Amino acid sequence: MFGSRPDAKRVEGLPTVRRFMPFISPRRNDSLVLYTQEVEAEAALKFVEEYNRGREPDHCITLFHLVLRAIAKALHEYPGINRFVAGGRLWQRDGVWLTFAAKQEILPGSPLLTIKREFSEGEDLDGMVDSILGNIRSRRGGLRTTSDKEMSLASRLPPFVTMATVKLLMFVNRIGALPKKMIDDDPLFTSLFVANLGSVGLEAGYHHLWEYGTCSMFAVMGRLKPRHDGVTVFEMQYSYDERMEDGLYGGLAMSSIKEHIEKPEGLRD
Repeated sequence: MFGSRPDAKRVEGLPTVRRFMPFISPRRNDSLVLYTQEVEAEAALKFVEEYNRGREPDHCITLFHLVLRAIAKALHEYPGINRFVAGGRLWQRDGVWLTFAAKQEILPGSPLLTIKREFSEGEDLDGMVDSILGNIRSRRGGLRTTSDKEMSLASRLPPFVTMATVKLLMFVNRIGALPKKMIDDDPLFTSLFVANLGSVGLEAGYHHLWEYGTCSMFAVMGRLKPRHDGVTVFEMQYSYDERMEDGLYGGLAMSSIKEHIEKPEGLRD
């Protein structure tokens, strides 16, 4: 406590300006940088088609699985964007964690489920796919996380009690006193939150960052569409907290995501 956390290590040796940035811009959305990239999808779509050949329908992957894998690889390659600010200090997160949404049922109006998992550096594509599909089946089957139960309880409390509780949790997080179990189970204590608007036919859009939790990046994937030259593309739009690292470093990390998707064979291992 007061200098340590159960989910991260303090980043040492920072330049003076970067050490001072949390005090100039104490909120994540005070330090928001927006970035758009166009990704060519044809090689990835072909990879998905070949990968799924001969697999059972409920064990098939989509382009979104490759996007998740590309993001995880980039976060391992560029650890400077796997950081967050808490209590006026910059922290290096333990592990790469991604949070994404899935429909409870494939029906209009069905509620969204948030799924958070760790993407370890040595995990291969088959292991990642089986784990994600298993997580989705479990959640759709009714599995409730500790975070689900906590929010359900909070929603039944008087609003002033809920507001006071959230403020208390934010303070406890700032001083590094939240228990690891609560952090590991909370979808907003994550390296990056990913939304796939393309799955419902929408273009990508920018998303704010929550002040609660430790999520310092949000990525939105848009729909597939033909470019002027006939190549199938989609847009990725990112919002990230520049207090983690400068814009050049962030741009290189996001270029790595694009490269991994456009050359998907490297995502197999």
